[in-house]
Amino acid sequence: MTEIKVPIIGYMNSPYLEKFGIPRQPNLVQVESYIEMLEPYNDLLAFEGINEFSHLWLIWQFHDNKNQQAKEKFRPQVRPPRLGGNKKIGVFSTRSMYRPAPMGLSVVQLKEVKKVGRSVRVYVTGSDLLNGTPIIDIKPYIQYSDAVLDAESGYAQDQPERMAVIWTENAEQQKQNLIKCQNLDSRIMNELEQVLALDPRPAYQDDAERIYKMNFAHFDVSFRVGVACITVTEIIQLSA
Repeated sequence: MTEIKVPIIGYMNSPYLEKFGIPRQPNLVQVESYIEMLEPYNDLLAFEGINEFSHLWLIWQFHDNKNQQAKEKFRPQVRPPRLGGNKKIGVFSTRSMYRPAPMGLSVVQLKEVKKVGRSVRVYVTGSDLLNGTPIIDIKPYIQYSDAVLDAESGYAQDQPERMAVIWTENAEQQKQNLIKCQNLDSRIMNELEQVLALDPRPAYQDDAERIYKMNFAHFDVSFRVGVACITVTEIIQLSA
């Protein structure tokens, strides 16, 4: 079997510091992130005309997939989180990371491409990529051909429901202190609430008393999940 080698053109810089909490599809959360382009792809000439497109396709690599890296035997079926994590379905009927080629595909909204020092950065919103994800290619999204309005999406036809997010008095005080003392952009907290509202827990976990922890944008966030709401109990800044 012939293997195809592809270049890495850049790396994603995003607030998703771990797999836990990453939305299961792009554009569910309008998180801002950027791609740091590598040489020789960090040439603004390569992006001439890209501002005429509102959205982009990102082709990327599942780089933190330990089972994939170990080159385990091909598994024809997986357990999608959308089906509760218990029901098996064919791998080619899912977007699971456990697949023959560790490649992902995401649509994101383009904000801007700009030079920062010697670097060229592609700023986007709506990404579902882990911080440090290798980017393989960038392509423009074509509305008339890429958007299929009457498409059927099987078990994932409907968007996931969003839960209310509330803060305990202690967590709210911690949040306000971070915003004031660390000169923190309140946008980060808005993005955090969008992530939490999607209930980041594995589908098979349902313990109302359990305290979950998640690293997001260099913060350690603790929360509980109730019947209809997420309660943030603590937020602290991670050590540099």
